[in-house]
Amino acid sequence: MKKTFKLIALIVLIMNSQYFFAQTNANQKAEEIEFKKIENDYRKSSAEHHKKLDDKLKELKKETKEVETKKKNLVKSENNFNSTREKISKLEAANQKIENKITTTSVSDEEIQKQRVKTKKNELAIQKLKLTLISQQKDLDKVMSSL
Repeated sequence: MKKTFKLIALIVLIMNSQYFFAQTNANQKAEEIEFKKIENDYRKSSAEHHKKLDDKLKELKKETKEVETKKKNLVKSENNFNSTREKISKLEAANQKIENKITTTSVSDEEIQKQRVKTKKNELAIQKLKLTLISQQKDLDKVMSSL
């Protein structure tokens, strides 16, 4: 009877250990499945974040390009505006010289007439440049307001 009892106890012990190992294997499989699920979720989330960052980077590059273009347009408009103002100043200075030459020197009436025609041409050029200057000022204001 003692041997039978020991045998039964041994069988029960072996069955319990097999049951324990079977449970451990089931738990490991469940953990592996859960780990794979978490890993897949992480990969999806990571891919989404990378896509969002790439989109933001593209948008920033586009905005940077637009700002650079606007800056170039501003510089160009400022240069055109300043160039036109310089041309007007030069023509006005030339007219002033011609007027001084007419009043200070004694030249023939024919030469005076030539000089007056020249000043009139310069005045006409000045008026055209002033109109150009106004349009350039409007362009410059547009460019500045777009910044």
